[in-house]
Parts: sequence; structure tokens; C-alpha cells
Amino acid sequence: MVSMRLDKFLKVSRLIKRRTLAKEIADQGRISVNGLQAKASSNVKVGDELSVRFGQKIMRVKIERLLETTKKEEASGLYSVLSEERVQEEAE
Repeated sequence: MVSMRLDKFLKVSRLIKRRTLAKEIADQGRISVNGLQAKASSNVKVGDELSVRFGQKIMRVKIERLLETTKKEEASGLYSVLSEERVQEEAE
């Protein structure tokens, strides 16, 4: 089965623009794969579900395809969005 590093998939799919940023977000514990907290070096494969937290938003996507490189127009075809929800910050 073909797999790819999580940080590379996030960059190629354009979910996150830069691989270094994808690594930082993963290192902060803001990304999970199939419900488990993931590192930048985690391998992902077709069918995996990612949950990424961007500030006030959590985006859940399912990986549809893995490609080494992709054009901007094709990037969104690598995943399908399952949900996007706003997160309420916990009051101090």
C-alpha cells in the first residue's frame, strides 16, 4: 500500500501551504489521523481521515489520492472535506 508523510501530504494537497508550517502544527498536537494524534513524520494512506485544527476551526478530511506533486487546480481532488466546524475557545 502506498503511503506518504503527513507533512508532505498537507503541503501537496495545499491544506497547509508550507511543509515547515505543517510540521509545526503537527508538533503542537493539532493534527490527528483516524482519531489518533499524529506527528509530521506519520505515514498517511488513501482512506485515512485527518482532523486539522486551524485556530478557531477544525477541518476533517478524507484522503482520496496520494501524489508526489500536483498542480494547484488538482490539489483539492486529493481529499474530500467531511466537515468544518468552528471551535469555541474555553473561558479562563
